Amino acid sequence: MKRRWLSKNLVVLTLVSLTQDAASDLLYPLLPLLLVGVIGAAPLALGIIEGCAEAAAGFTKLYAGRFSDKVGRKPFVVAGYTLAGLGKVFVVLATTWPLVFFGRVTDRIGKGMRSSPRDALINDSVDTKDLGKAFGFHRAGDNLGAVIGPALALIGLFLLNDDVRAVARWALIPAVLSGLLTFLVKDTFVKQPKKEVKAASTYKLPAGLKVRISTLVAIQLTNIPDALLLLQLHQIGFSAKGVVASYMLFSAVSALLAYPAGAFSDKLNPRIVYAIGLLFFSCGYITLGLTRNHILAVIAIVLYGVFPALTDGVGKAWIASMSPPEHRGRIQGVYQSSMNFAILGAGIWGGAAWTSNGIQWPLVIAGVGALIGSLVLVTIRPQHVRP
Repeated sequence: MKRRWLSKNLVVLTLVSLTQDAASDLLYPLLPLLLVGVIGAAPLALGIIEGCAEAAAGFTKLYAGRFSDKVGRKPFVVAGYTLAGLGKVFVVLATTWPLVFFGRVTDRIGKGMRSSPRDALINDSVDTKDLGKAFGFHRAGDNLGAVIGPALALIGLFLLNDDVRAVARWALIPAVLSGLLTFLVKDTFVKQPKKEVKAASTYKLPAGLKVRISTLVAIQLTNIPDALLLLQLHQIGFSAKGVVASYMLFSAVSALLAYPAGAFSDKLNPRIVYAIGLLFFSCGYITLGLTRNHILAVIAIVLYGVFPALTDGVGKAWIASMSPPEHRGRIQGVYQSSMNFAILGAGIWGGAAWTSNGIQWPLVIAGVGALIGSLVLVTIRPQHVRP
């Protein structure tokens, strides 16, 4: 029987992600200002914190996805969003960078705990031919939350006279709401027979899937954490409000394009859509690395905003379309955790090479790397197969 792609679960999970992203992205553009400006940490600390936070998410995604194939998706979704809210409490109360580190890692462990099971649950709820639309719709809700969060941060900065720490505390309200909404999720997971569970324990990823994941992970090594991009805006003279407004614009572009990109990838090979996204990444990074002009910097942020719309949901849908039902959580875990580990590498090398003025070579180098990655995806042309 044909299923509607816009299921109740997809709507609820999108609302959960929207409210959590409103909390995360209220806090995120303030993080460089809080860490470097208020607490006094170095840019390298910011790169290490964000890289390690993503690595923590990666470790958790790997195991959460695998275990959700055995016991169900919902427990991981509920626990993950709850833990993420707790991490935000530590960040907003932090007075030293190690406490920010602890909060961000806790937050990202929560993200890792929920992400693979949640995406497997989305996969469970729709037909394979509609995966691009489903993941695109979810990413659009995600990114809408990422518009609402910075908008609330802007309002807070105006009302509270640029008190970054006080505004950051507002993030706790949507975080709590997100955790409560998870209880409305319906787990569609069907427990496997013992024989199939035993077979699953020895399952190995097909060679074709390994090639796709490895290629995307190698490209991801160019993806310097966004917090450093926001720091670059601050270093070239953007005010706290300007940094937050730029981040809101970035998120708005991603929100507007995420669903069309997903729907388009259902009709066209997702490899092409992903490659186009990398071209926008390259243009945005190189421009932001070379310019100190505020108008060009805003244009660069807009160009970069196209990148996640054309890659985040599309990448998940691409991998999901090649995943057998009994291993959906595990494969999403392998893919997403590997991408997180790549961001750890990007955070470390990007933060270590960061400068306080002049041309920001880490952004230029990363932009050139993304351009090469796009050409690789277009050139290698791996066959797109479904299970």
